[in-house]
Amino acid sequence: MNKLFPHSFALVALLTLTGCVTPIGADKVSPRTAYRHLHENALNSSQCSADARRVLNRYGLDEAFANNPDATLAKLQTIACTDERRDLLYALSELNFANADRQRRSVKPGQSKFARDGYFASAIYAYLYLFGEDQEPPPSPFDLRFRAAGDFYNRGLALGLIVGTNAQVKLAGGERATPPGRVEVRFTQPGFPWNLDLIKEFYSADEFIVRGLSTRNRDSGLGAPLIAVTAKVGQFQEAYRAPATVFLRVSGNVRDWGAGKLTATLELYSAFDATQVEVNGQSVPLQNDTTAPIAQMLDNSPIWKLGLAQFFSSGLRDKTGIRRMQPYVPGRIPVVFVHGTASSPVWWAEMWNTLRADPVLREKYQFWMFNYASGNPITYTAGILRNDLQGQIKTLDPDGQDAALQHMVIIGHSQGGLLAKLTATDTGDKLWEMVSKTNLDALDLDPQTRGLLRSNFFFQPLPCVSRVIFIATPHRGSYRNSDFVQRFLNRFIQLPGELLEASASLLKLKDTIQLPASIRNGIPSSLNGMATNNPLMLTLANIPVAPGIKCHSIIAIQGKDQPPKGTDGVVQYTSAHVDYAESEFIVRSGHSCQGNPLTIEEVRRILLANLGETKSAK
Repeated sequence: MNKLFPHSFALVALLTLTGCVTPIGADKVSPRTAYRHLHENALNSSQCSADARRVLNRYGLDEAFANNPDATLAKLQTIACTDERRDLLYALSELNFANADRQRRSVKPGQSKFARDGYFASAIYAYLYLFGEDQEPPPSPFDLRFRAAGDFYNRGLALGLIVGTNAQVKLAGGERATPPGRVEVRFTQPGFPWNLDLIKEFYSADEFIVRGLSTRNRDSGLGAPLIAVTAKVGQFQEAYRAPATVFLRVSGNVRDWGAGKLTATLELYSAFDATQVEVNGQSVPLQNDTTAPIAQMLDNSPIWKLGLAQFFSSGLRDKTGIRRMQPYVPGRIPVVFVHGTASSPVWWAEMWNTLRADPVLREKYQFWMFNYASGNPITYTAGILRNDLQGQIKTLDPDGQDAALQHMVIIGHSQGGLLAKLTATDTGDKLWEMVSKTNLDALDLDPQTRGLLRSNFFFQPLPCVSRVIFIATPHRGSYRNSDFVQRFLNRFIQLPGELLEASASLLKLKDTIQLPASIRNGIPSSLNGMATNNPLMLTLANIPVAPGIKCHSIIAIQGKDQPPKGTDGVVQYTSAHVDYAESEFIVRSGHSCQGNPLTIEEVRRILLANLGETKSAK
């Protein structure tokens, strides 16, 4: 008995072990692990999907693909010429993608250069799977392979067009030597309205991770999202980024491909203008990425340094003016963002990113930015803004054919809201009366000084402005803007030479006209203009926008205070509130609330309402 005991124990142990782990079984795992397993493919794993492996298994090619993928893919291509089961095309798309990944990572000399063609082949197979005319019907959109094939198409196309290592894409026609055979590629731009001479280079948007913005806005569909980078253009000689999509259209089948007779067309579309294409009589949405171009444009951009620099110095006037953030398209209403004190256009990035992603707003509006030296007097800067808006119209629409340019929406944050108001207000002589009781034309001034004073104190509404939006705007000044702050910071603010000359001319007349205290010591800066006791500021606050122009207020309040109490840390509610606003929206935020999601949503609501009213007014 004792001799048999060890053997009996070993037998029981063996039976126990073999009973716990059988060759075939199902193991309970977590929901997340199960989901990853079911959706595993060559895009997100080192393993191919069960669908691709099933096709390999069908033809006894599992081991062959592991040992010699190039020869195995060639054999599957030959099989596909006679076997018209559609899942074979899906498998070929995924397996070509996996093989291209292997080639890209290979340390063998010259191996990586074949990866581009393998990725391109993956995109073509995916297209044939989705749209090819075979005996089997097209895949159902509920089929996991349908969705995965779209991803293989998009990623394969992007990686198949990238040249070098910096994600730059080459868009050109010519012959591509893909593994299954030659493909004659043609390049067109049916939905990209701008001259390609304007575009310096294209990048694949999917190769970049965005940081700093709350959301990355993408429209799902087919095509490789691109970042179009312009050459340095415009008065500021700056390069801009625009979202685009390249779509690959294939003509032929796998038999044509193997015979070297397959043709394909690369079609370039602007994300501002095209949202879908037609394939075999059905509408196919285009995939695009409207956020990546914004993030890349602002990455290490010198515009970040403009805020404080332009606040203290008027010497950066070459950076002052309207920036059109996308190529001009007739029929789209300009939305003009005007930043606040010691700020710059970058602070509109969140709002711009969100609004531009809205399909309706993207189709109906175009977005501009106004940048300026925010230490200059408010009325002086308002004159520059007004002149620039009118100059844009003369440049873009000299014959007055584009009605959309006559319905601009000006959105101003903080001091920018005061500038916006001065595009939409008839001040008459009310502001000048704060400076002098003497008629301007009666003063002994040189014509240049007289013209400068007229543009600084006499405002009429611009006919091109139909609506203004005030965001955290200090209509009655900022309680933080104390006399001490003004005296301290004014020592460092450099005003433009023409203003200093006008100040000298005006001061010569101080014995004949009664200058207010704020002007007796020279032209005031914007800080003086936003003092809570500034008579000009208080007078302007009580002047409503002109008839026919609508205005809206978005007011920030920190904490739980209810109007009329409350402040955003810089501006009190009682300063930001104006009775003549068509709507008033309270957002729980600090002063820099232009990136707050609720602020952005309110602006979106106003812009959508504006579309309806603009349409009904035509």
